[in-house]
Amino acid sequence: MINIVMYEPEIPANTGNIMRSVAGVGAKLHLIKPLGFSLEDKYVKRCGANYIDKCDYVVYENYEEFKSKNKGTYYFLTRYGNKCYTDFDYSDTNENIYFIFGKESTGIPLEILRENFDTCLRIPTNDNIRALNVSNSVAIMLFEALRQQNFPNLLNYDVFKGKDYIISEKK
Repeated sequence: MINIVMYEPEIPANTGNIMRSVAGVGAKLHLIKPLGFSLEDKYVKRCGANYIDKCDYVVYENYEEFKSKNKGTYYFLTRYGNKCYTDFDYSDTNENIYFIFGKESTGIPLEILRENFDTCLRIPTNDNIRALNVSNSVAIMLFEALRQQNFPNLLNYDVFKGKDYIISEKK
């Protein structure tokens, strides 16, 4: 199972985008308080569109509660990581994988990163920016893991218009 963990997210639009992505691939979202917004916030709902009710998510009071309830392999996404996100094997569909992202303003606390240095990952960028937007980073990690797993339970065609929509004759 692929899990996305947001450590103290601050921006409702980012969390709404992440909720939509998680719902679209069947992953699970974990939100660690404090949240910088209410889940009832109109910006969360707007970015999540009509998909928030399809998002499997859990809210935790703190990081310790999250850790006590979730066993598996933890990967920490940080601009301070020295390993590329593609250096790891996420292909085991039976493994609980947790991609942990920090708050938008300060990231994951250094003490947590130091305790988990071997699984601190970086998405490479040039020196024009500090880091990518967190919702973009989540999408990159989700789809890298899904690619390695051969996109389990995901569709290669649009279910609304049909598999042959592009090539079907106009009616």
